[in-house]
Amino acid sequence: ALNAWYREHLNVGGGCDGTGEGVVNQWVWTTAGGPMVFAPFKADTDYFAPDKQFIINLRVTDLDSLLDQLNAAGIAIITKDEWNSPETGSFARIHDPEGNAIELWEPPAA
Repeated sequence: ALNAWYREHLNVGGGCDGTGEGVVNQWVWTTAGGPMVFAPFKADTDYFAPDKQFIINLRVTDLDSLLDQLNAAGIAIITKDEWNSPETGSFARIHDPEGNAIELWEPPAA
């Protein structure tokens, strides 16, 4: 059920290729070119809920349109002006049905 939620609302997870078209291999997720960030947090971070061990950060190409779709689906969205800057781009946060934080990031235009 959780994999289906990610596919439906974010077009990510096994079987997604970044274009909205499913691929044959249900265990592979192919991403579009661009930066990928790996940034471990300290154990006592307050960046996400203390009962969670990670946050997923997804790079998106049209954050405003995605937020409109998520809002229409009844998914709560958190935004804060201080998260955004011309140097780093725009951010929003949602949570999956299990309460895992998902940060949505639209990098600044090149």
